[in-house]
Amino acid sequence: MMTISVDKETFSSEVLQNNKLVLVDFWAEWCGPCKQIAPRLDEISEKYSENLSVCKVDVDSNRELALQYNVRSIPSLMIFKEGEMIDSLMGAVSLEELEDLVTRNF
Repeated sequence: MMTISVDKETFSSEVLQNNKLVLVDFWAEWCGPCKQIAPRLDEISEKYSENLSVCKVDVDSNRELALQYNVRSIPSLMIFKEGEMIDSLMGAVSLEELEDLVTRNF
């Protein structure tokens, strides 16, 4: 299971109504740090696929979602559990930081 691209139409079903823990990456095509962390997100997605969904939201195409979740810089990584945003990290985080973000919320 790799990352899933979501937009305002699919955000509710893929993120808010998901029974798994969900890591959402708010990113943009032109963002260098976003591209840097993409392989790390894929790695986390594979490692924790039984308990975690990883979704990506392109902020340029989904400004409403970015505004709704107060995304001020990208990449912004948010953890959702049972429809609520419960944790977040910003920037080109290391694999270790990403793993910590996920595992501390299981």
